[in-house]
Amino acid sequence: MASEIKIPNMGESVSEATISNILKSSGSFVKQDEEILELETDKVNQVLYAPESGELTLQVKKGDIVKIGQVIGTINPPTVEQTLKSSDKKPPKPIEPAFPPPSNGKAKFTTSDFVSSLQQSTVSPQPTPIVEKEANTSRKQMSSLRKIIAQRLVEVKNTTAMLTTFNEVDMSSVIAIRQKEQESFQKKYGIKLGFMSFFIKACVAALKEIPEINAYIDKEDIVFVQSYDICVAVSTDRGLMVPVIRSCEQHNFGEIEMQLSAFAQKARDGSISVDDLKGGSFTITNGGVFGSLLSTPILNPPQSAILGMHSIVKRPVVIDDEIVIRPMMYLALSYDHRLIDGKQAVLFLKHIKQTLEEPSRLLLDL
Repeated sequence: MASEIKIPNMGESVSEATISNILKSSGSFVKQDEEILELETDKVNQVLYAPESGELTLQVKKGDIVKIGQVIGTINPPTVEQTLKSSDKKPPKPIEPAFPPPSNGKAKFTTSDFVSSLQQSTVSPQPTPIVEKEANTSRKQMSSLRKIIAQRLVEVKNTTAMLTTFNEVDMSSVIAIRQKEQESFQKKYGIKLGFMSFFIKACVAALKEIPEINAYIDKEDIVFVQSYDICVAVSTDRGLMVPVIRSCEQHNFGEIEMQLSAFAQKARDGSISVDDLKGGSFTITNGGVFGSLLSTPILNPPQSAILGMHSIVKRPVVIDDEIVIRPMMYLALSYDHRLIDGKQAVLFLKHIKQTLEEPSRLLLDL
């Protein structure tokens, strides 16, 4: 009896996927657990394996969009002959003679016979399609992942009232703590103390003060998220991945840094899972690692706000009526104005600024 091939469950928030690559063609013989095709969602890629050995029949092609649970093909149990063929090596192909054998009962194959045979066997070549090339350009097919990302970004722009507000933070205190504690931190946790863990902790404190930033709109309701599950954008060759660090208020700096490092590695080698990416109520993106001085980050739906970090640059600032040089960073908060008022967005950034300039506030939960 034939076995059905179904699209597996790929996470709560995933309802459909794209056939990004077919690894075994329809009609071929496959072995159990052999890779059949690749599925691609707006979050991750996943390989689909043969549930058993047999003859593969596929009802989809590359680029098709499929639903979770959809039957896309079958595997018919192998016959005895197919089983033997799959285990035996194919015999070498016999070498074709350079000249055709004598025909028409002739012992000799004359020059005229050779010319005549060529005329009979010659097939008119198919016309080569003409491909017009544009000057100084090249083309590359957009991946399914990039198509879905593009669609979602346009959807965010068209369905939200997105605004961005800015502030700047003096990073002197954070830099001083990192320099002072770096060696002991690395000995204890086996990883460097970065800037992101400071920002995550500062965001948690600010989210507690202004819960609307940690909420989202669902039709006519406002859903307030009671946990602090923060997404951190990670850039990869395939595109932007946004894994979630859950319950950030319960983790110390070392635990957060270790999770960040593990997610970054998994995103780069393609082993990140749907569970790593689903959920989250607030996002942080760091364009500063690429040298960005200022930007307006776009929302990560259905979330209502996203924080953008940028390069740390030494600039002259006025402190106590004196001009001094300080390592400064611009912060950007993009938010959905349907839910979040300008006052709340400004106060949220101000709270983060104060926390980072006086990190002792984290100890007092201010």
